[in-house]
Amino acid sequence: MDILIAENLKKYYETGQVTVKALDGINLSVKKGEFVAVVGTSGSGKSTLLHMLGGLDNPTSGRVIVGGLDISKMTKDGLAVFRRRKIGFVFQNYNLLPLMNVYENIVLPIRLDGIRPDKKYVGQIVTLLGLKEKIYAMPNQLSGGQQQRVALARALAAKPAIILADEPTGNLDSRTSQDVLGLIKTLGQRLGQTIVMITHNEEIAQMAQRIIRIEDGKIYGGGEEHAESK
Repeated sequence: MDILIAENLKKYYETGQVTVKALDGINLSVKKGEFVAVVGTSGSGKSTLLHMLGGLDNPTSGRVIVGGLDISKMTKDGLAVFRRRKIGFVFQNYNLLPLMNVYENIVLPIRLDGIRPDKKYVGQIVTLLGLKEKIYAMPNQLSGGQQQRVALARALAAKPAIILADEPTGNLDSRTSQDVLGLIKTLGQRLGQTIVMITHNEEIAQMAQRIIRIEDGKIYGGGEEHAESK
């Protein structure tokens, strides 16, 4: 079952007299529970693609379907609620709030939605990510790898349909990167989570089940076919 579909997705920007085609007719599908890496050089369109898939920006044309819903047709307010409930974001810079402890950062999006956190489920995630002893620590008391684990826990806590990770290991050293990516993959398998990860790092991308390659706003491999699990 395809949980995420992009159909003829285009994003054009007008710069003076020049039209920049950040995305130029992207077609891709991701199956429920799949771990996909989108690989491309700087300026290839990979981050723009992630923003479109997560409803952070609107396409010039085409559509994005998440769990059978066309998010391209949603209102701004409706899309904000949808993102909060159905999309978990993990960014390179962690984006933790410095005046909140680990637990408060993890459950913040859920509380913003007026929902009581599932403490048992959050506890399970915290334990799997090795954060149990750090639950009351402040972000500035954590290493970069620990902060990224908190960001991952926050993304998972609302039980989203999809996790979108934008260069999640960009600020980490090589060993910590492998540890964090290993956790992302393991959690994806244990929780049946669908993950789409943006990266420029070929070694990191190899941990995914399928690699999609993008250059100049076009997909050059991996967009349609479904690879067997590694």
